Amino acid sequence: MNSENPTTAKHALLARSNRLGAEPHITNYAGGNTSAKGVETDPVTGEPVELLWVKGSGGDLGTLTEQGLAVLRLDRMRALVDVYPGVEREDEMVAAFDFCLHGKGGAAPSIDTAMHGLVDAPHVDHLHPDAGIAIATAADGERLTAEIFGGKVVWVPWRRPGFQLGLDIAAVKEQNPDAIGCILGGHGITAWGETSEESERNSRWIIDTAQAHIDAHGDAKPFGGERAGFGPLAAEERRAKAAALAPTIRGLASHDRPMLGHFSDDERVLHFLGSEKAPALAALGTSCPDHFLRTKVKPMLLDLPADAGVEESIHRLKELHEQYRADYTAYYDAHATAESPAIRGADPLIVLVPGVGMFSFGATKQTARVAGEFYLNAINVMRGAEALSTYAPISDAEKFRIEYWALEEAKLQRMPAPKSHATRVALVTGAASGIGKAIATRLAAEGACVVIADLDLEKAQAAAGELGSTDVAIGVQANVTDAAAIDRAIEDAVLAFGGIDIVVNNAGLSLSKPLLETTEADWDLQHDVMAKGSFLVAKAAARVLIEQGMGGDVIYISSKNSVFAGPNNIAYSATKADQAHQVRLLAVELGEHGVKVNGINPDGVVRGSGIFASGWGANRAATYGVDEQDLGAFYAQRTILKREVLPEHVANAVAVLTGPDLSHTTGLHIPVDAGVAAAFLR
Repeated sequence: MNSENPTTAKHALLARSNRLGAEPHITNYAGGNTSAKGVETDPVTGEPVELLWVKGSGGDLGTLTEQGLAVLRLDRMRALVDVYPGVEREDEMVAAFDFCLHGKGGAAPSIDTAMHGLVDAPHVDHLHPDAGIAIATAADGERLTAEIFGGKVVWVPWRRPGFQLGLDIAAVKEQNPDAIGCILGGHGITAWGETSEESERNSRWIIDTAQAHIDAHGDAKPFGGERAGFGPLAAEERRAKAAALAPTIRGLASHDRPMLGHFSDDERVLHFLGSEKAPALAALGTSCPDHFLRTKVKPMLLDLPADAGVEESIHRLKELHEQYRADYTAYYDAHATAESPAIRGADPLIVLVPGVGMFSFGATKQTARVAGEFYLNAINVMRGAEALSTYAPISDAEKFRIEYWALEEAKLQRMPAPKSHATRVALVTGAASGIGKAIATRLAAEGACVVIADLDLEKAQAAAGELGSTDVAIGVQANVTDAAAIDRAIEDAVLAFGGIDIVVNNAGLSLSKPLLETTEADWDLQHDVMAKGSFLVAKAAARVLIEQGMGGDVIYISSKNSVFAGPNNIAYSATKADQAHQVRLLAVELGEHGVKVNGINPDGVVRGSGIFASGWGANRAATYGVDEQDLGAFYAQRTILKREVLPEHVANAVAVLTGPDLSHTTGLHIPVDAGVAAAFLR
């Protein structure tokens, strides 16, 4: 029985896990698992009890905390060996793990729990390193394992993760007392040690030794020579083509259900796509279960050279998508049984474009990004396997057994219901402050990815940072009077998240002057920013919305002044009336593409407003003969409800208009003015 202090064992386990999980070549996000064994006092009997702490289901090694550990009694877990019904019923053992849990809280045990509990070692690491999987997926992986490691590392033939694999690895360790770990065919590695330090050292030794052997003895050109015409485009040309193709590709990947996207032009991806072997290797798909569960069994590869035109590429991508769906459906039909879950969708999650890069997709931006990271790992695996041997992933039949495993389906069913705006990408102009910032904040809270566009890039990026990581929001610079600047902001949006679903024309300013004091420059400035700016943004975004074929929303933040004739406000009110009619015109024009266009007419929003802070508030206060600090209260008192309008109230209206409850509403203007009778819509 291991007598290591339980607190020390847990802390060492967490520290080791975080170190191993922080290095992508060692294991992928949420991939692999680690464990430690130790002794605690049973609170019921007062007797010592040996426990297993192991990373639970769904956790990530790099960010693992104590709450992410499953804690089991080893005596009860090991007693399961005596009631194990055999490999045909091994899935039943996962439910049995729940009866081995110790104490309250903690994570649910994963399918790999048996591997950790049954192996007779105080510390165990199961990892998915690129170099290790390269050996595991080589056609002669067993021979390479003996050649590279001698008797220190033992080959274990492919077996689906589960109780039997735990028994297999336990037997390997018992039969090979000098071994420090094993290569799991088609899968990854497992290592162990008497201490946490030794286990980590052994894991790293296996990985480093495998990589050193590949470097020293591998083919210098494992992917063959370059395919003429398929090499990387220049950086700016690559970006422009990626942005032009992104809406089409996202629409294809979202045929069955909406997806968010991620783009990568990592040089390793570009090198692979430019190689002779890329088509054949891509068709073989990935091998490690963690890889293909997130990337599907294989990617979709555009079979045109890098300099193919955008229109030609789009046409071919659509043809390939039809073929991909047919192939995936045939794969499902070939392996599904009466007990198999229904097909989950036949669209690709990885789309590869030679000379340009990789588009990856998922239900969230994080899962889309991680899918791309997994495929990059798969490329590294193929490189290593081809350098020493021939890449030979597990069969499609075995992939199907995992992809449509009842245990995987149960894991999916346990996921929380998505928020109202999940999978949607919102571009909000003038969003670094005031109404725009409140809209961006609300949409992000509802699950949307948000692009905060503002004239001030630094403020836009700061506002985005307040909402979370770049998986949630990004800040971009956008002068809405400049068509080229808008195009650049749209490119930033589609390359960050795959496309656009919601456009909020919020950017604005105002100069409060009577007619005789309003200059031509005053008129032009306000019309350029709001009337022309909204037109330019809507036009640029509409190209993306139409090409995606996923519908969408365009929202104009107009004003009650678009219908209410107030004093000393000719330029501002006229441009707001222009915006209001753009809503009606675009609702008619874009409706055939499933795009809804609606407007919001707020009353004066004083608190938190950039417009009011920039002098408009002082001018309006002077017009009405009140102190500027009392302007919000003055506006409130002239309304029917006697309530001040805040940025959050406008954001609420945007959330409702773009949410699922008003799916059949377009061409509408919603007053958010606490009731101004003169501005009632007629």
